Amino acid sequence: MKVDYIIVGLGLAGLAFAEELIAAKKTFIVFEDDSQTSSLVAGGVYNPVILKRFTPVWNAKEQLDIALPFYKRIEEKLNIIIDQKFVIKKSFKSVEDQNNWFGALDKPKLTDYLDPKLDTNSYHGVLADFSFGNVNETGRIDTEKLIQAYRAYLESENLIRFEQFKHKELNIEEESLTYKDLKASKIVFCEGFGVVENPYFNYLPINEAKGELLTIHAPELNIDFLLKSTLFVMPLGDHTYKVGATFNWTDKTSDPSEEGKEELVEKLKKVLNVPYTIVSQSAGIRPTVSGRRPLVGIHPDYAQLIVLNGLGTRGVMIAPTVAKNLFNHIYNDESLDEEIDIIRFKHLKDKR
Repeated sequence: MKVDYIIVGLGLAGLAFAEELIAAKKTFIVFEDDSQTSSLVAGGVYNPVILKRFTPVWNAKEQLDIALPFYKRIEEKLNIIIDQKFVIKKSFKSVEDQNNWFGALDKPKLTDYLDPKLDTNSYHGVLADFSFGNVNETGRIDTEKLIQAYRAYLESENLIRFEQFKHKELNIEEESLTYKDLKASKIVFCEGFGVVENPYFNYLPINEAKGELLTIHAPELNIDFLLKSTLFVMPLGDHTYKVGATFNWTDKTSDPSEEGKEELVEKLKKVLNVPYTIVSQSAGIRPTVSGRRPLVGIHPDYAQLIVLNGLGTRGVMIAPTVAKNLFNHIYNDESLDEEIDIIRFKHLKDKR
């Protein structure tokens, strides 16, 4: 069977690149084995502001201008609703925290997003002594619903194989490649942290950060905004909320842990004072990169091999933009953004 592309991995990166191929009428097959779950368990929040420091997210406006219409098209294509709009309310910890907010209002890239008027309301069940700051043009993409629906769509079109991709069975030819019964022009690796097992791209400096989330049911809590405090409390409807997230640099598993649950429960004591029950707990490994920029580009020795990876915690914002940049780089001579191009790590490969 001959195709233009093989895509390895169907998280946000693989999905976004598949959409580029479909729009260009390119043929492809996806391999997915559920070994990497970061997109499935992600909070999925899109937010143009880093609230810890009140600084703008890298290329936030440009990313949102591409991402939001992208997800709207997916909703229409698959007849699903995945984009939940809401305001983020930052709970201030002190007067100094408030002052830092007002200082950030003068930053040109933040004026469209930060509300200059503080929210001094109280919300039943929410612990907050120093008011709230509203962040506008924010929301959440339901990544689990998105990916499950997209997998079903690809399966109905015979475009996905639910099996492990075995790198040793990939044969690179002069201008193409073969894998089992497939002959393809190119292959794109969107493996998340699984790229560390990829013999062609394992020189890239990717680290793993385990993140855990809780889903809780709090009958007395009734907020329709995302509360950002020592953790986030995100409304899902029917008094159900997603709470997170942890960062663990030592646990390499994707299994929910008692330690992760205890950490989140302890932090919730400082945020909520209403009873709740834990509905579920989820965990995943985030692929993180030094400098917090994705890993995108063509292998320095094999033009048929491509990587699209390392989206980090803001994957829903970044994925559509970098996938489009990569596609245009391959076909339209568009330069890759130098901040994401893997050429910046060529020296690491040369040392091997």
